[in-house]
Amino acid sequence: MKSNIDYTLYLVTDREIMSTEKLEIAVEQAILGGCTVVQLREKNCSTLEFFEIASQIKKVVDKYKVPLIINDRIDIALAVDAAGVHIGQKDIPTRVVRRLIGDNKILGVSASNLAEGMRAYKDGADYLGVGAMFTTDTKTDARLTSMDELVRIKKHIPLPIVAIGGINKENAMQFIHAGIDGLAVVSAIISQPDIRKATMELKQVFQGRTDANEF
Repeated sequence: MKSNIDYTLYLVTDREIMSTEKLEIAVEQAILGGCTVVQLREKNCSTLEFFEIASQIKKVVDKYKVPLIINDRIDIALAVDAAGVHIGQKDIPTRVVRRLIGDNKILGVSASNLAEGMRAYKDGADYLGVGAMFTTDTKTDARLTSMDELVRIKKHIPLPIVAIGGINKENAMQFIHAGIDGLAVVSAIISQPDIRKATMELKQVFQGRTDANEF
């Protein structure tokens, strides 16, 4: 199961900037547009509310057989039987998270450089979220990662690599020849008036099937 995950277009949710009234609608529209992984990120809600939201989103992703990743919260991921969890450099250590979630769950780790990525790989990560590639309003404290560093990480670490941070339709084509496995995006999908269309267009640009200027 874990080896068959398609990371091509990885949606990270943000209810504060979504264009729909309900997160379930936004997630479903993104999946219909070609989103292949959904990460539920909730920084400003209670544990109970997070659990309830995750339970609703789980129903949506299960309908389309898209993996659900929970950001940071191992307890929520286990409670709703999500496909996995994603952690940052300041969260519980990767090796500890792996022990808690077991070998069958997906474990993603954020990395901004080769050293962080290599450590995550050795400690049991299944994929890396590398960035931030560009400045972004959704994570203002993120350190920037150069394109050269992204390519180094991909070259030296045998894990799926997903670039994240300020990625949109206008700059997605920069990653076509980087050899990475996918793009993780927030506002470029979830804040757009037509989420399904925005998802489709972004995916096409990354896959080199069209030019962003054609839209």
